[in-house]
Amino acid sequence: MASLQLILPSRPASTFRPRRRLIQCTADRQALFSRIAPVYDNLNDLLSLGQHRIWKRMAVSWSGAKEGDNVLDVCCGSGDLAFLLSEKVGPYGKVVGLDFSKEQLLIASSRQNLRSKNCYKNIKWIEGNALDLPFADSYFDAVTIGYGLRNVPDVNKTMAEIHRVLKPGSKVSVLDFNKSVKPLATSIQEWMIDNVVVPVASGYGLADEYKYLKTSIKDFLTGRELEKLGLETGFSTAKHYEIGLGLMGCLVATR
Repeated sequence: MASLQLILPSRPASTFRPRRRLIQCTADRQALFSRIAPVYDNLNDLLSLGQHRIWKRMAVSWSGAKEGDNVLDVCCGSGDLAFLLSEKVGPYGKVVGLDFSKEQLLIASSRQNLRSKNCYKNIKWIEGNALDLPFADSYFDAVTIGYGLRNVPDVNKTMAEIHRVLKPGSKVSVLDFNKSVKPLATSIQEWMIDNVVVPVASGYGLADEYKYLKTSIKDFLTGRELEKLGLETGFSTAKHYEIGLGLMGCLVATR
């Protein structure tokens, strides 16, 4: 049976002094992902022609997760990366999928209940905050975050938290849209969002929810900036790989 928990911040409430703007930003994004949760998986398949499954397998492979490991998927959504991690670590490993959207976690839990592989029983779903991970220092053997870093209100804090909970020598694999520095690639990406992504999403009544994509990519970091962020956060190495014809990217950083 799938396990779904609500985890509250583990630190004293007096230490939390978030700005009102940060709270509003988090609330808005949480509401957005809750609205798209029911059709999120179908849209991913349609919009990427199924290619997102390949990119996610690559990200999990780059995380270095192996048999028996204790691993974390941050911003896990409906669970794609968590399920792939489960296959990597096997029935004697442990997987935690963390997300701030209870609706996404309920879908992930339902998907888990429908799967027969024994390894999928090792996944625990937790409702929590990527900016304040409710885990001890040096707790995980590998961490993944797919299409989540671009959507958190503070990328520096999120990367610092991931660094904190990773064991020394372990890796984080960060999969997301690639913010290209090449004008042609950027133009193609924006054209696809305007002429493919948003029109398809509108068929589900979610045009406004997916229009944010273009802005979120513009506000995101380039591959080189992500590498710099990883090193400044304290990771010993950080390498960004462009995949999916340069439309996607994956940062791999070692603590």
